[in-house]
Amino acid sequence: MNQPQKAVNTEATATSSVKTYREAINEALYQEMERDPTVIVLGEEVSGGAGCSGQDDAYGGVFGVTKGLMPRFGRERVIDTPISESAIIGAAAGAANTGLRPVAELMFFDFIGVCFDQIFNQAAKFRYMFGGKARTPMVIRATVGAGMRAGAQHSNMLHPVVVHIAGLKVVMPSNAYDAKGLMISAIRDDDPVIFLEHKCLYDAKCEVPDAPYTIPFGEAAFPRQGSDATIVAISAMVPKAIAVADKLAKEGIHIDVIDPRTVSPMDDEAILESVELSGRLVIVDEANERCSLAADISSIVAERAFGSLRAPIRKVTAPHTPVPFAPSLEDAYIPSEARIEQALRDVLGA
Repeated sequence: MNQPQKAVNTEATATSSVKTYREAINEALYQEMERDPTVIVLGEEVSGGAGCSGQDDAYGGVFGVTKGLMPRFGRERVIDTPISESAIIGAAAGAANTGLRPVAELMFFDFIGVCFDQIFNQAAKFRYMFGGKARTPMVIRATVGAGMRAGAQHSNMLHPVVVHIAGLKVVMPSNAYDAKGLMISAIRDDDPVIFLEHKCLYDAKCEVPDAPYTIPFGEAAFPRQGSDATIVAISAMVPKAIAVADKLAKEGIHIDVIDPRTVSPMDDEAILESVELSGRLVIVDEANERCSLAADISSIVAERAFGSLRAPIRKVTAPHTPVPFAPSLEDAYIPSEARIEQALRDVLGA
């Protein structure tokens, strides 16, 4: 079975420090803008203070991820835009086709409906429609996920929508280390990349190298290893899966925890190899269950590793409703450690 994989790190030195998820993405943006003058950042309030009195660089985007970029690189490369998702993504797609490497912030991924044509019918199809002669090296950053009391229009997990679209790469890091390496890979990629940041992870910390490094797309990580059962967890569900695996390890139950890191391309082989060994699979995905990544992974395993299964596949997902605003209902909506543990005990007992 695949071993835990970290980074393709030809540039990084031994020096590192503890960084938050937010700081790691900011550092990746800063270092790539230093390295490559064609990298630009655009979005709402990514620099702050434009056209009004007050402090420059006051915002750095709604979650502060781009703070500090404007003073170093100026407003020609860190561009505040109107409140128009269609303008942001359309400008990024055009810039990418004319020699720049834009990183566009969509703020909340729920707003994808406003600019879906620019993503689906334009950026995703340029390379194919022009016989491989067109490059579209653009990154679309956006936040996903519930848990921040942001309401139904700011809290969805809509990654299944873009995973379905051929021509897009979709990245969903679960920790600061992966966030930096995957962001650098995304900026250097010659195809459009959707980079989805879970809001509840921004303050999560871990050791991150100070120098630039890359993590390849399509290679899963194994934060925990074991042969009794397999958990595939997505984005902010990874820390919860790890916590459950650590709890069960004290009982002598050892779980393979797989973090795909990128969901398009996705490391199908890593999942299949793990299931062939463990015979039991639980998939944890905060998206609604119907047509979710959990459903897709279930179909892959059922089709290609059915003979290895010793128990039915279990999916731990959000219910098929909008995200509630009431705190108690929102907490119940999000897959919990208790639900993950129960699903594991169910497949282990089957």
